[in-house]
Amino acid sequence: MKRLLAIVALVLSAGCATTGSDPRDPYEALNRDFYAFNDAFDQDIGRPVATAYRNLVHEEIRGRVRNFFANLGDLLIGVNNFLQGKFEDGVLDWTRFAFNSTFGLLGIHDVASDMGIEKHNEDFGQTFGRWGAGDGPYLVLPFLGSSTVRDGAGTVLDAYFDPLSEVRPIDLRNPLIVLRLTNTRADLLEASRLLEQAALDRYVFQRDAYLQRRRSLIHDGRPPRETEPRSSLGPAVNPEPLSSVNGTYLPRVPRNYEAVLAATRP
Repeated sequence: MKRLLAIVALVLSAGCATTGSDPRDPYEALNRDFYAFNDAFDQDIGRPVATAYRNLVHEEIRGRVRNFFANLGDLLIGVNNFLQGKFEDGVLDWTRFAFNSTFGLLGIHDVASDMGIEKHNEDFGQTFGRWGAGDGPYLVLPFLGSSTVRDGAGTVLDAYFDPLSEVRPIDLRNPLIVLRLTNTRADLLEASRLLEQAALDRYVFQRDAYLQRRRSLIHDGRPPRETEPRSSLGPAVNPEPLSSVNGTYLPRVPRNYEAVLAATRP
């Protein structure tokens, strides 16, 4: 875990001189190198392992595994909702954790959803966004995939405060982390197939979809419409599917990006 955090910090602090055609992505050349590395790793290891796991493990069991890790995630989701001032949502997140950890047998059964308690999606990157931090340059992190400077900093905190990082002994913690990653990758196999068919340049498609999704998440699905150009550290991307206005670049938003959003970030 410490090595992973060091890699993220190194990429975030890299003062690359590389420039790209998209002002949101000034390090495009380096990002494409990392994208190719991640894709090769996934093709050689990630996807085969996830495919074997999906074929060998029944969907019912995979669902229980998914619920177990999602239940642990509700702890930090609640923290981030409190930090964003959404106290009612934070209480509901911790209520979910309490019900699922007890009546749901350590979270393998999502009884909270059956009771109508909505699950949220929050992280430290979104919290920084709610506090007014701009995206910063788009980044592709080794093994982790799409990010930005702001979200990369959030990822460091997400990893540091991950409940699994406190599990001991390490011989138990590490297999649990591998299981979580494998189960998540297995869930994204179909989304990955759609991503491969979505565009000739998968890198551009994934970048635009990621930035659009993150902006939507920060604003809880109701992002404000932007009408003025933005700096690389200003507010997030423009939701309109335009290429330029008066010579100012505006991002391309894939029309069918909703189908592959899950594939843009582990």
